This record gives sequence, structure tokens and C-alpha cells, in this order.
Amino acid sequence: MTVPPPPPNQPPGPDGYGHLPGPPPQPPQGYGHPQAPNPYAQPYPQQPQPPHAQPQQAWGPYPTQPQHPQHPQPPLPGAPGGPGGPGGPGGPGGRSRNKLAVVVAAAVAGVLVLGAGGYFLLSGDDKGGATPQSQGSAPADGKPSGSPSVDKGDGNGGGGQEMDLNSGRKPGEDKVLWVKTNSVELPGAGADAPAQWVVGDTVVKAMYKTVTAYGAADGKERWTVSFPQKICTATDLTTADAKTVVGFMSGEADNAKCNQLKGIDLKAGKETWTKEVPEEGPFDIMVSPTLAIAGDTVTVSRMGPTSGFKVSTGDKVFARTEQPTTDGRCVPETYAGGTKLVAVARCVDESQEVQGSDPATGNTTWTYKLPKEWKVTKVYSVDPVVVDVTNKTKKERAVAVLGPDGKLRTQLSGDGNFAAECNLTLLDRSLQNCQGAVVDGPANTMYLPTDGRSNEIAAFDLTTGKVKWRTPAGQGRRLLPLKAENGQLYAYLDAERDKGGEVWTLPAAGGKPTPVLRNPSPPAAPVENAFFAPQLDYVDGRLFISSTRMLGSTKGGQEKLLMVFGK
Repeated sequence: MTVPPPPPNQPPGPDGYGHLPGPPPQPPQGYGHPQAPNPYAQPYPQQPQPPHAQPQQAWGPYPTQPQHPQHPQPPLPGAPGGPGGPGGPGGPGGRSRNKLAVVVAAAVAGVLVLGAGGYFLLSGDDKGGATPQSQGSAPADGKPSGSPSVDKGDGNGGGGQEMDLNSGRKPGEDKVLWVKTNSVELPGAGADAPAQWVVGDTVVKAMYKTVTAYGAADGKERWTVSFPQKICTATDLTTADAKTVVGFMSGEADNAKCNQLKGIDLKAGKETWTKEVPEEGPFDIMVSPTLAIAGDTVTVSRMGPTSGFKVSTGDKVFARTEQPTTDGRCVPETYAGGTKLVAVARCVDESQEVQGSDPATGNTTWTYKLPKEWKVTKVYSVDPVVVDVTNKTKKERAVAVLGPDGKLRTQLSGDGNFAAECNLTLLDRSLQNCQGAVVDGPANTMYLPTDGRSNEIAAFDLTTGKVKWRTPAGQGRRLLPLKAENGQLYAYLDAERDKGGEVWTLPAAGGKPTPVLRNPSPPAAPVENAFFAPQLDYVDGRLFISSTRMLGSTKGGQEKLLMVFGK
């Protein structure tokens, strides 16, 4: 095997790779101001940071990549790494998120890589996740109707319970607005609750065989759309006018397929259309389909062809059924949506290509070819395009930023192990099922949390790939980026059994954090702490937390589906 040369100005190490001399750089102790005092000193005393192993990192060039005739690409380096560190925020007194954390380790030499010993670290217990599911039955008319099996709440934070969850509030703490407790009889393996949308003055939740809207302020049920079979795929994305698409099973038999689609108007609270995804040839295998929305198009990606349908009407827009060819044509197999549509395509040599796609036609508008054995694991943003790529053979990982023409713009570099939190599924085909990786295009910044409890958040410059600032560690709880809005980063500080969670804002330019919501102490805190694989949204001063998987094993109908906090 030919050993690639070290990068310029780096002497080769004993293994033939170049190594940076000296110890790793220490993270600054403030937000862009290394000498500034810890902004958390009051009222958040800094806790000792547990040691994280930082094995020696080596610089190894990314393989020379094939050049697209229209878009020649500079090489994207990768680096072999050591252990990726702790696997998430679990531990004594801390919440186990029950999620698959995509762990990205940052080489001192300047590129994000995955630590050796595995490609994912699982935090928490192994309940639920990728367990087989059974089918049940439900009304098939699809018309909005009541849902008496879920408590409607009374606006006092109790959610219909005898216990007042706000009874332990301390000065300065905000309150539980309401809680939804599931009492629907579920199959023995539980059921998915795969999506949550905050639309106007409502929060809408998909769970098992219903999509139900609740008043954001009071928790009163506004409307429900029922499904004849269990929901099997959904997306948090919507059109500009708040329409979305949800997939459900074709029946209850073992050979039933996840090939039924239902369009839903989340503002009007009604079904707009229902149709079956037609088979596009003998190799169309409807396994673990994923949905993505861009413009008025929803894509359906599965093992085989991909299809696009109008969100407004359900009419088919396109179907990509061709096979990759030796002359360089690569065929889309999975999509990521949002303000733009991005495809990950399969090439004839089993390499991959990132493609810009026209939502109205499915036509490719630009391409970025990855070297063989490098695969896209997640798409963190479609505008700008930010992708997580990995080489499992070499145990390498990088986060790449692409320009609007598909050319490599930069790659992220920094010191630490960075972990976005992604839902665990048996056949994970979704490109956009992660929380914690936030891209702020207007601020030219990406935010990533370091792995483990008592973690940091790093702000990366999307032009240089360098860290602009990072939060001080030592809070004793996990801090997770939620969203970027109006020049601010919103982040969630994890709840513990004896402490409620908090929502903070941090200026995009760096600076002192400001708590904007402090959730109440017990008895509310352990309820907040116990949500399974939670989905989080902070909108209009309210924090929405819902489970993405209902275990169905809690007796007495006490398993919490949705919890809302506010002033």
C-alpha cells in the first residue's frame, strides 16, 4: 500500500503520517474572548470538567477524488482517529436520551473525523428503538374527529393528572403549561410517534394511527386526522403554507408495505388526499421509506427507485428508475429537503455523489462526487449544503460545506468530539433525523455540541471551517443547540431528576448566554427528564417536548406523549 505523503510543512511521524508537534490547543474560556471571566460564574457555578481521552491524532489525506467534468473538486482530507469519547449525556442524575449519537471527533490537525472503535455511540438503554411492530385497527374514513383516548389537559400544567406539576416551582422558574398522557392501547412492541409540527397557535403530533393538533397555550384538542393503519414514516418538514405528507402501512399482514401516503393541511386540520405509491419496476422494494419536502414536492426514497409527488394534490411529479452507468451517471437514492432539495446518489462503482435537484422536475442541477468508500451519513443543511461523510473502512469522518454550485467550500476543523443526536432505527435511511447540528446561513455559522455530559457548543465559520468561539464546559448537564434565529442561537440545557431544563440564547457573534426559559423543579423535572428520544421545539416562548417512540409498557396510561413549558 502506498503511504500518502504528509501535508506541507509537517515532518512525518513514525507511521509515515505527519503529526502536529506539541499539545492540543486548549479551548477558549469564553465566547470569542479567551481571557474573559467565565460568564456562568453567577448564577451558574462552573463544575469540574471530567477528563476526555484525546489520543494522538494523525493527518491522513482524503483519497484523490474523481473529477466531475463541469465541477473539478479539490481533495477533502480525512484523518484516522482514536476513541470517540463518552457516548452521550447518560450518567448518574442525568437523562439518557435513548438516541443514536453520531459522533464526530475533531483531529488537532484540522479536520473532523470519527474515533476508532465504532461509527456510532449509543447513549442510554436499549429499550424500544428498532423493535418490530405489530398492527392494529383504526377508523378508515380519515376525517377529523375527536380523540378521547388522549387527555386534553386543563391548562394548569397537570395534564388531567391529580398531581400539580407546578407545585415545586422555585422563584425565577417558569411553568408547565400542559401535558398529554397517552392512554391509547398500543401493540406490545409500542408505536412510533415520528413527527411534531408547531403551526400557528397549535402543536401537531403524529402518533401510531393519528395526527392530532392541540392548542399551544392550553393543550385543548383542536382536530384529529385518523389513519386506517399505523403511521410508518413522516417528516418534520412542511410547505410554506403548512402542508405535509405522512406515510402509513398498507395493512396488518406481515407482508404489508409502508406505501400509503396521506396529505395533511396542518392549518386547516384536514386530510387533503390519500394515495398509494406506485411500484416503479421489479426492483422497487418499499423498505424503510423516508420523506423529504422542498417547494410543493415530497420525495419518497426507498430501496430502489425514488419518486416525487405534489404535496398539494398528491400528483406524481417524477420517478427516478434508471440505473447508474459507466459513463458517470449516478442515480438519486435518498433526498434531504427544506428550502432546497438535495439528493445522495449511487454511482456504478458503489461510490456516492451529492446532487442538487430541481423539486419541480427531479432533474440534477449540480454534482459533488465523493471518492469510493466514502458515504454521506447525514445532511445537516441544504442551504448552504453541509454534509457528514464517513469512510467505515478507514474509520474516518469529515463534515463538508459545499457551495451553491456543488464545489467544496470548506470542511470543519476543531479540537473535540462532536455529537449530533440522531434517532435510532433498524434501517436508518433518513438524512435529516438529527438534533443538535444547527446551521445558520445568514450568520455563516454552524453550531455543534461536543459529546457527553457537561459539554460545550462550538460555533464554526462556514467559510474557513475554523471554530469562532465555544461555550465553557462544566455545567454538569448536556447543552444542545435547537435552532438559529434573528442572530441568536437557542440551546436546551438538559433536565435532570432534580432540576428542570432550561432554554438559553447565545449571540451568533459570541457572548454571554441569557436564560429565556427555566423549567420548574420536581415534581415536573423527573417527568421532563423521562421523555423517550425527545423531539424539541422552542417557538414563541414555549418549549415543546414530545416522545418519538411510545413504548406502550407503562401501566395505568401514564406514559407521557407531549409536554409544554412557558411563562
